[in-house]
Amino acid sequence: MLAVVVSRSDSASEHVGEQLLDLVEWTETVDEERPDGDGGGTVYRRDGVELRTFDAIHLDLESVATAFDDSDLLVFASRHAGETGALLTAHHTGNFGPAEFGGADGVLARACPNAHRRVVEALESFAPEGYEVGMEATHHGPSVVGAPSMFVEVGSDEPQWDDADAARAVARAILALEDTEPDTPRENGTRRHLVGFGGGHYAPRFERVLRETDWAIGHVGADWALDAMGDPRDNRAVIERAFEESRADYALLEAERPALRETIEDLGYRVVDETWVRETSGVSLGLVDRLEAAIGPIDDGLRCGEPARTHDADFVVWDPSGELLARASGIDRERTRAVVAETALAFDTEQNGTEVVGPVALPAPDDREPIVEGLTAVLAQSYDEVVRDGDCLRARETTFDPSLARECGVPEGPKFGQLSAGHSVEVDGETVDPADVVRERVDEFELPEVRSA
Repeated sequence: MLAVVVSRSDSASEHVGEQLLDLVEWTETVDEERPDGDGGGTVYRRDGVELRTFDAIHLDLESVATAFDDSDLLVFASRHAGETGALLTAHHTGNFGPAEFGGADGVLARACPNAHRRVVEALESFAPEGYEVGMEATHHGPSVVGAPSMFVEVGSDEPQWDDADAARAVARAILALEDTEPDTPRENGTRRHLVGFGGGHYAPRFERVLRETDWAIGHVGADWALDAMGDPRDNRAVIERAFEESRADYALLEAERPALRETIEDLGYRVVDETWVRETSGVSLGLVDRLEAAIGPIDDGLRCGEPARTHDADFVVWDPSGELLARASGIDRERTRAVVAETALAFDTEQNGTEVVGPVALPAPDDREPIVEGLTAVLAQSYDEVVRDGDCLRARETTFDPSLARECGVPEGPKFGQLSAGHSVEVDGETVDPADVVRERVDEFELPEVRSA
């Protein structure tokens, strides 16, 4: 069930509550067991959603989920205050350091990464003209809610708090959470959840990941929050809570913080970068683990091909000769990478992922052939002829040979260039043709058999 908290101490919250009641049909009941100011009195329910109103400001409402009937996800409809203009935003709550605005020191509420992702998408769909949509780092109370929760807010000052269109947009985004699970499904024993560390309060890197990948974001400790927390080695319990309350096993760091990285890894969690997150988007995490074990870490150059998005079975490994890939990349690096990426599950690279060097993971042994055909076409851009002979490619080319030109009496200079370009030249009354000064070269590239992963 989705629980919605409205606060009478927050005009924006009240306006969102009014819009929620106007948008859909509700059943009204009266809860006489709780005080009216503590979520009792009139209660609004519809299938899968319950709305209650409280007198206190949201950040002081500890364990508020106990007022609801077995809530699976709880949303605080709230205002956002700041010098950020017209803004709709969402964030998780708690404190990495001292509790200056509600909650407890070093205590984080249970996050809802999947629902948070969904509500940011919904805010983007429903936002009125002139409003930006974003996410914030974890800040302020409550630290204990009793259910996975987040704030969904209208900002950032009185004109926006009283804007009926903005309130309606937030209300629609909250209703879009009906039947939304707080967490993503488990894959290979974990979830696609990240804990974010570092960066500014409005978390642009983590918002970018949220928008452009299929990873969800749990708690985010901005730079100011981490500074307030202090040395991570002395605050291991806080760092561990960030992962536990986010149901996450992976950390994304905005900047290098050696002590923080050391603490995270010592706690048994993995630090990844944005490249890793993007490469694994849409790819089974179990497959990712097996590909990294077979070829090497994404951090060291492994890249995922298109078939990895739909494959989660066994695979084979093909290690084409380095000379073949190097020569093809030298002719057309972009096309060589595309040829491999179209067929391979994954492949090793250099030069920040732009140059394929192998090995290559393939769904099946026969998938070697489309890559060989594609690489043959790339070689043909530079060679006169490329012939397949079993497990070997023979590439033939004729090239201008300066030593032959000298033997024909051609002086170095412009005439070398003319011959190289395919034009005859005159030397001491004799004609020297391009065919007289070329030499044939044949390069052979072995095509090894595939092997089991």
